[in-house]
Amino acid sequence: MALTVSDVDRFEAARPRLEAIAYRLLGSASEAEDAVQETFLRWQAADIGRIEVPEAWLTKVLTNWCLNLLTSARARRETYVGRWLPEPLLAGDPMLGPADTAEQRESVSYAVLVLLERLSPNERAVYVLREAFDYPHREIAKILDITEAAGQQIYHRAKKHVADGKARTEIDEAAALRIVEEFLAAATSGRTEPLVRLLTQDAVSVGDGGGKVPARAKGFEGALAVATFLRGLFKPSKAKRALVGGAPEIYAATANGEPAIVAAVDGRVVGITCLEIGPEGIVAVRSQVNPDKLVRATERWAATGHGETPLHTL
Repeated sequence: MALTVSDVDRFEAARPRLEAIAYRLLGSASEAEDAVQETFLRWQAADIGRIEVPEAWLTKVLTNWCLNLLTSARARRETYVGRWLPEPLLAGDPMLGPADTAEQRESVSYAVLVLLERLSPNERAVYVLREAFDYPHREIAKILDITEAAGQQIYHRAKKHVADGKARTEIDEAAALRIVEEFLAAATSGRTEPLVRLLTQDAVSVGDGGGKVPARAKGFEGALAVATFLRGLFKPSKAKRALVGGAPEIYAATANGEPAIVAAVDGRVVGITCLEIGPEGIVAVRSQVNPDKLVRATERWAATGHGETPLHTL
């Protein structure tokens, strides 16, 4: 059945919310876009006149499509080269979704997206729909074809798993940029001591190169090991420039609500490092350097016109 202009408009009005849900569920902007497109195809083929609540129908179709992807993604990630990390999104990206409450901001933080990878697909779906979009348990039960009581149990279990693994402290954008500047000053000082002072004793550093850019499969653990690695990482070298096609310029930014360092070459983002901040310092340093997961960030970077002077050049 052909869609009317009104049908298309209704879907487009729902698209931002659908993309935000899919991104939180999948941890990938490109997969989220594909999931929303698949939802549109199902919308196009449906008898829309018989759909009582289109927004609820679209959410159900999208969520269940994402659940199927999550199940297959687990198998794919077993063969993924190196460590798998979510795709970071720079501040202002509409796919980050609502950010009115602390719960909404936290649900899309890079630290929490990493933690969500530990949950089962159903746990992840219930957590995202409830925590980030405030869906009632009754509606979540209908979306997932489970009982309301089961949905509440899944939610409490998922929330506990996330809380147990979380050390993040919420900070505003101005504070985030100050932290990045302080971190970069320490990382480029050529000494480990300034970095060690910024890190917690059990700090970790991990990276995702996807087999396309060198990144250790096993991360570094402990303040001294992380500081030693970072000191070398932020040291300029011909090898780094040859690898990324030029001298990376380093900027302070925010990604997924966390302090972030953006490395760019001729306007192309070649790396985003997110800093997880806890009450006692930097808890985790997570670097995304897989070029496949930096396409959207590069588009965002170009669209926002970063004309400021870089803080450092490698």
